[in-house]
Amino acid sequence: MSKSVTKADLVAKIAEDTGMNKADAGRAVASMTEAIQAALQSGSKVTLVGFGTFDIAHRAERMGRHPQTREPMKISASNTVRFKPGKAMKQAVN
Repeated sequence: MSKSVTKADLVAKIAEDTGMNKADAGRAVASMTEAIQAALQSGSKVTLVGFGTFDIAHRAERMGRHPQTREPMKISASNTVRFKPGKAMKQAVN
């Protein structure tokens, strides 16, 4: 199993690559994630060319089963974040 990359790992890598200190790199990462979240909350799609696209997908209400009792139960409608990798991202991981 591969190691997970954490936010701290990303901050350290950005600081190393750009010459920023870790505090500034941390603020940059936080600002980017907050900007993506705010755009999605307002109903916008976020496209990072070469990386991918984030958007909101609506899940309709549906019937499911309680995992322990196996009784039918209603699962409420909800929204979820969807990510579709861009062409360059797909090529980089294949």
